[in-house]
Amino acid sequence: MTTPTIDLFTSALHFHPDGDVRAAERRMTSSDSGAWQIATFHVETDADVHADHWEMHPEAEEAVCCLTGGIRLHFRPDTPGGAEDVVRLRAGTAVIVPRGRWHRLELDAPSDLMSITLRHGTRLEKRTDTH
Repeated sequence: MTTPTIDLFTSALHFHPDGDVRAAERRMTSSDSGAWQIATFHVETDADVHADHWEMHPEAEEAVCCLTGGIRLHFRPDTPGGAEDVVRLRAGTAVIVPRGRWHRLELDAPSDLMSITLRHGTRLEKRTDTH
């Protein structure tokens, strides 16, 4: 039997609670599969990382990993009028986004990124000047 390879830039890996690991379509919105998703992305512009939207994962933390290039991960202020916290990631670094924390990305350069999280309940919210 030949074991097929998986293109991580077009598919995701889903790790299921029963121990199964399957290649699947990448989902950036909520999923009811109960699986943790590992997804990789080649991104060229801020539009590729939905820089104009905040994202939040209510049921799990997220590991955001910068494999090549460089990004800025912004955390939405906890209070109105507060400043965004910004974490810079360079190639080979990662940050853990706390469960339920609104965040967004901007690029410093074209990058290869990896995201690991449970997508169930994931929310996107259009960024406005009021945040």
